[in-house]
Amino acid sequence: MKLEVLIVEDEPALVEILTYNFEKAGFVVRASGDGEEALERVREKAPDLVLLDWMLPRVSGIEICRRLRRGSATARLPIIMLTARAEEADRLRGLETGADDYVVKPFSVGELIARAKALLRRAHPQHDEQRLAFADLSLDLASQRATRAGRNLSLNPNEFRLLRHFMAHPRRVFSREQLLDHVWGDAAEVEPRTVDVAVRRLRKAINGPGEADLIRTVRSSGYALDDAD
Repeated sequence: MKLEVLIVEDEPALVEILTYNFEKAGFVVRASGDGEEALERVREKAPDLVLLDWMLPRVSGIEICRRLRRGSATARLPIIMLTARAEEADRLRGLETGADDYVVKPFSVGELIARAKALLRRAHPQHDEQRLAFADLSLDLASQRATRAGRNLSLNPNEFRLLRHFMAHPRRVFSREQLLDHVWGDAAEVEPRTVDVAVRRLRKAINGPGEADLIRTVRSSGYALDDAD
């Protein structure tokens, strides 16, 4: 599902540029050039991100930010402030009012999109990449399906979570304790040797005849997903 950005900006040319580039980057875009109208739109349907100009008709960006942070439904709404005010005092005021990021005009649209995506990854991790891939492995997080070289893999929930964690951090070595924490969470009854069993089963599930073993055992350290010879 596409994420939605609300652009609150009264410069039509800038709105057009931002709309084109954010839509090209895969976002659904709404726009408003008026502070009161923007607040009404958020009340009707909260977006996933607000790009908020400081200087707006009727209600300033700072006041909009302040009101959004007061509302229980919008207190955590990601907000990036857009402004020509480059002074440190203004940046601090914007951030202290509740903006998550502060971008000074003129700015690189590419950098703005990158910063928006980074902010959304933190705010909405469930909307992060829906597919993970490594070597010939593929993981579809939406359908909870795993494949290798096009064939479906049969994984139980723990094996799926373990593979997902490995694929999100390829080539990084994790100790048994770290894997217990990230994959099994607060399950106090689970022991470190459970990881060894799960890894052994995962190996059996993902490695077919003649295929390289993609899980590397690092003696005295743990395990990693790695395609190195």
